[in-house]
Amino acid sequence: MKGIILAGGAGTRLYPASRPISKILLPVYDKPMIYYPLSVLMQAGIRDILIITTPEDSSNFKKLLGDGSNWGIKLSYKAQLVKRGIADAFLLGEEFIGQDSCALILGDNLFYGNGFERLLKAACLRKTGATVFAYEVANPQRFGVVEFDENHRALSLEEKPAQPKSRFAVTGLYFYDNNVVKYAKELKPSKRGELEITDLNKRYLEEGNLHVTTLERGFAWLDTGTHESVLQAANFVHSMQVNQGIEIACLEEIALHNEFITPQELKVQLVNQPNNIYYNFVRELVKEK
Repeated sequence: MKGIILAGGAGTRLYPASRPISKILLPVYDKPMIYYPLSVLMQAGIRDILIITTPEDSSNFKKLLGDGSNWGIKLSYKAQLVKRGIADAFLLGEEFIGQDSCALILGDNLFYGNGFERLLKAACLRKTGATVFAYEVANPQRFGVVEFDENHRALSLEEKPAQPKSRFAVTGLYFYDNNVVKYAKELKPSKRGELEITDLNKRYLEEGNLHVTTLERGFAWLDTGTHESVLQAANFVHSMQVNQGIEIACLEEIALHNEFITPQELKVQLVNQPNNIYYNFVRELVKEK
């Protein structure tokens, strides 16, 4: 399975902070925002990842992440010249996807919860159809909303409905079989002039091939698109890390856990890293291994 991170967009809701740099590179507590979605794909076991950026920000992403070899993964980059909606990622990534299935995550989404890796890998193992993740929110009018029947099967999907049929929002994490490129090509632009991801998911729903996994209580999903939500996410990460002595979205830890790299390879890398809380945490991991 391939992975795509959609890290384009102007980030105007975060101006002036995001005017000189992509919002996906802004810090969420102690890490750049993109570490969080990248960590999700790595937890799923995905090692071949395309990052879609704006043309002006591509060099900054490459400077931060390189080719991914530090974590035993392969990163490539593509610029989105015109903002045409989330589903445009599959048109831009057609050659990258090839004959594989594909996961897409939005660059400003943060997920955390016990058992999340198991859910991710289960989604990867599905050979046909699509898998999306639903999360109960207080303001479903802001999101794509999924309606369930009494057996918790998806009945309908609506994009930012004025009168939502449920409080379950579809998060910015999607898993698709290889039909996704063909279906994306058949989408018609919405009134906003964009290829809507909800319309793509509806196609799978109409064919009976949409699986919806509900993230239960105890999970956290944060869409860091506003100053308030970035602050909320930073406070959440800080609280969890300080109270539990962990590092959320530590790419080195995930790479070790999934055996993408060896402890010895990581030990060599750490020689050139500073003494700070993040890298000292990683040094302790290497000692334990």
